[in-house]
Formats: sequence, structure tokens, C-alpha cells
Amino acid sequence: MSKTKPLAKFSLNKIVLKLLDYVEKIGNMLPHPATIFALLALLVAILSWVAAALDFSAIHPISKEAVQVSNLLSGEGLRWIYTNVINNFVQFPPLGYVLVVMVGIGVAEGSGLFNIMIRALVLGAPAKLLTASIVLAGILSHIASEAGYVVLIPLGALIFHSVGRHPMAGLAAAFCGVSGAFGASFLIGADEQIIAGLSTPAAQILAPGMIVNPAVNFYFMFISAIFIIIAGTWVTERIVEPRLGKYSGSSPLVKIDKLQAIEIKGLKWALLSLVLVLIALALTIIPENGLLRNPNDGSILRSPFLDGIIVGIVLFFIIPGFVYGWIVGTIKSDRDIVKHISKAIADLSGYVVLVFFAAQFVYFFKHSNLGIILAINGAEWLQNIDLTGISLIIAFVLLCALINLFIGSASAKWAIMAPVFVPMFMLLGYHPGLTQAAFRIGDSVTNIITPMMSYFALIVTFSQKYDEKYGIGTIISTMLPYTAVFTIGWLIILAIWILLGIPLGPDGPLYLK
Repeated sequence: MSKTKPLAKFSLNKIVLKLLDYVEKIGNMLPHPATIFALLALLVAILSWVAAALDFSAIHPISKEAVQVSNLLSGEGLRWIYTNVINNFVQFPPLGYVLVVMVGIGVAEGSGLFNIMIRALVLGAPAKLLTASIVLAGILSHIASEAGYVVLIPLGALIFHSVGRHPMAGLAAAFCGVSGAFGASFLIGADEQIIAGLSTPAAQILAPGMIVNPAVNFYFMFISAIFIIIAGTWVTERIVEPRLGKYSGSSPLVKIDKLQAIEIKGLKWALLSLVLVLIALALTIIPENGLLRNPNDGSILRSPFLDGIIVGIVLFFIIPGFVYGWIVGTIKSDRDIVKHISKAIADLSGYVVLVFFAAQFVYFFKHSNLGIILAINGAEWLQNIDLTGISLIIAFVLLCALINLFIGSASAKWAIMAPVFVPMFMLLGYHPGLTQAAFRIGDSVTNIITPMMSYFALIVTFSQKYDEKYGIGTIISTMLPYTAVFTIGWLIILAIWILLGIPLGPDGPLYLK
């Protein structure tokens, strides 16, 4: 049997264990997220009625005009609800963003390109870089929807076991990259579309014309990904693996299949096609007269290229995915392409239901003016208690990390938090990109220790392959060091970033002009 101790004997503080048990119990009692959003929309309507009766208002800091609550339960409010339910859903930015980007991701994932990329990365890594390669693969898996959880995490355990290292350490390294590094990335994927899509209507509460582009945090995410690789590797090899000791369980060694010749050929041609796509896109923005530069001033910021970045992302996935599938035989005709896209979008059926109710909540909140009034009053309160600057951003990160223990879905949390905090921080002078970056950190660091994370039960199941006694406590105690190190290190990076005044990404300044 493994030397890892049963849950009851873990040297984990009893108070922390009881708190986590309490979180799990309360979290399991919560209704479905779609139901939560429906109830929140109803709550907003009721609050708008109460606030209107109490004459709740604020003075707009720009126009200097009084902002009054719009009563959604009045005759005019009910007519607005009745005539805007469809528009709220159809015009909700995350819906279109995700459906479009999944066209490309569906082809790349369905063709098998994502899976072969992960295998090639971890199998081709030198022994000394094995841990770092698995963490890196976890970060890259963010673009592959569920592939990171379903493929890489069990593969990480399998690879460590096959080379004589503790399988739980491999599982932990993969898990920290896939889930703990959710706010770090080397590429722009579907998650960035969703989060930016939620930030946009929140920002428009104050600035109707503002668009938060999906690449707004790209520079910060890129550096964060490098930090996660270094920190994740260090925690795995210096803390987690020594604590686990030598694996002595009964799980037999399983040899990982090497890449077949046809798979290698497909991967090479897919890589070549990807390079050609990148060159083609570069030619639209690098030349001064590039087709996708801003036609008015020739700049890249606020250009057609960034406005339509989703189309570029679709091409980034769909062309290499098609090339790979055509060579290895997973795509033989247009029917296969449609099948892969259809499956990817069908897997989003639950998300579409969630978005319908989330959209009603977001637009109810916006139309009621509760968001802007709370933001104005909240910003004034923060100024009065002198909580601004880095201390404010750090407090917000920690708040997001705490809330993440109870609500696992990033989009669900941000749909609730963005309408309040984005305009509130805008009134304090911060760009929505900074608020979003702070949220991504808080949302990431506790992903790996909360049973509310949708794949947590699956991770426990993977671990039980190596020891049937492993449970929720095993995963939490194994992953806690990652949470501690990631939180401290990420906050330091964010503080330094703010002090240096570095933009967070394209069209992503720290402060509003």
C-alpha cells in the first residue's frame, strides 16, 4: 500500500478540515447555477422595487446628474422585461463568443490534435524537465475545453508511475497546471472570450461604448504562466513528492504508447499549417498598410484585428485541426468536420441554458441602475476608508479566492461580481482589465482545493486507482501547498506589475484615461 496516510491521520489543521467539510456540505446544498441566476434575476426585480420606494440614488461622477433606480416591477419595468427577454439572451456577449470559438476548437479536439499534442509534450520531455512539462501541458490544455481534466490529469499520474515516481505527485502537477493556473495562459482561448464577454456589459454600465477585448490580460497571463511552471515544479518536487514518499501501492505499471508514425506526420503538418496561419494573420497587422489595422490611424489597438480576434482564434484551431485529422484519418469528408463541430457545441447545451438565465440577471441588474448606484456609493466608501491602490486589489483577489470555495464556475462568479466590481473600480480609476486580472488570480488559486469545482470528484476517482483510501481530504491536503505558493507569488507579481505601470495586454492599461 502507499505510505500516504488515511484522511483521519493527516497532519492538517483540524479547523481547516472542518471548514472545508462545512464548505463541501453547504456547496452541495446549493441549487443548480441556472436556478441561482433565475433567483438572482427575481431578487434584482424585488430589490429595484424596494430601492425605488426608498428613493435610492447617487450622483453620476461624470455627468453630475442624479441616477435613479428603475423599478422593474412597475408597469414600465414589466413591459421592458417582457419585450427584452430574447434580446438579453441573444445579445449577451459570452454566448456568441463561445459558440463561434467552439467551431475551431471542435475540429481540433475532434480530430485528436489536442490529445496528441499533450502526449507529444510529456513523452518528449527530458527526465529533469518532466514535472515542468506536465505543468506546462496543463496550462496549454486550457484551450482544449475538457481535455486537460479528462486526459492530462490521469496521464500525469500514469507518467510519474511509469518512471518510478509517486503517481499522486504527477496527478498533482497536472492538476495544478490545468486548474490552479486557470488565470495563466500562453494563448487566448474560449475562457478568455467568456470572461471578457462578461466584463464588457459590466463596463458599459458606466461607459456604454467600452469593449473589453479577450486579449486584455494577455501580457499578464503570459508572465503568470511562466511563474506557474516554475512554482508548480518547485512545489511538486520540494514539498508534495517528498511528503508522499515512495509509492508502494498495488497499481501495476502501464506503458504509455509512443506516438505512431502517422501521428507524428499529422502533428508535423498541423504545425506547418499553424505557422502559415500565423504568418497570414501577421501580414494583416505588421505592415503599416495592413488590412486589419485601424483604417483611420493605422494603429493595432482598437483595430479590426482585435475587434475580430475571435475569427483569428477560430482559424488558429480549425486549420491545424483539419490538417491533422485529414492525415491521420479522423477527418475524411466535410461530414466529419460538421460532426466534430456539432459535438463540441452539443457539449455546451448546459452552458447555453446557464447563459439564458445569467443574461437575464446581468441585464436586469444593468437596466435597474442598481449596479451603477452601488458602484458609485461603493467607490465613495472605499475612498473614505482610504482602501485604494495595491491594498484594494489584493483584498479583491482574496475575496474572489474565498468566494471560489463556494461557487466553482468562473463564469457564474464573474457574471455576479462583474456588474458591481468592474464599474466600482472604474470609478476609482482602474481599467476593467485590471479588475478582471485580479479576479482571474483569485478564481484560480483555490480551484484545486474546493470540492465545488465541477471536476473535483473526477480527480478523486483518478487518485483512487492508485489507492482506494484516497478521498477528498487526500486531494485537498496534497494541493494546499500549491494554493499557498500560487497565492503569495501571484500577488507579488501583480503588485510589482502595478508599481511598474505595465499594460496588462493589448488595449489593457492599468488605469482609465
